[in-house]
Amino acid sequence: MSKKEKKAKKEKSKKGLISSETAREYVTHTGPDLSDTDGMQKLSKADGDDCLKLENQLCFPLYACAKEVVRRYRPLLDPFDLTYTQYIVMMVLWSEKQINVKTLGEKLYLDSGTLTPLLKKLESKGYVKRERSLQDERNLNVSITEEGERLKSLLHDVPASMQACVCLEEKEAMELHRLLNKILKVIK
Repeated sequence: MSKKEKKAKKEKSKKGLISSETAREYVTHTGPDLSDTDGMQKLSKADGDDCLKLENQLCFPLYACAKEVVRRYRPLLDPFDLTYTQYIVMMVLWSEKQINVKTLGEKLYLDSGTLTPLLKKLESKGYVKRERSLQDERNLNVSITEEGERLKSLLHDVPASMQACVCLEEKEAMELHRLLNKILKVIK
């Protein structure tokens, strides 16, 4: 490999870009093996381009369902000036009362670039309080306020409203929940 090629590869690496060769290698050998997931069909090379058809993708119905479910939350949360992401942060805080921001991000699969402005907004609304840890000031803790606790009773009916939108029997909902968590554990 020439110096010019090495430099280009290094620049791509800095930007988070990878070569098509590296991507193929990752998908073929490094990516998560979901082939043992119940109900999934393994597409072979003999299937040609069928593996690239949208209707054969597991990721697309997951994406579309997630987008539509979040859209259904909007009219339920708008009267309280909450986004779906703010709502799930509040759900964690209703349960935990206080949590380290890093741990919160891990629970919600959110990075600090997403979580920091979200927490600032919730703090400006009076629902949470952010404070540096007394033991280690590098750590930031977030705790629920009295106003945040009052919000819980106002949003108590949201889960039942969403359950009615999804139209799954309890057994189906539990199985979907199990499968989605299985996928999350594999790909995390």
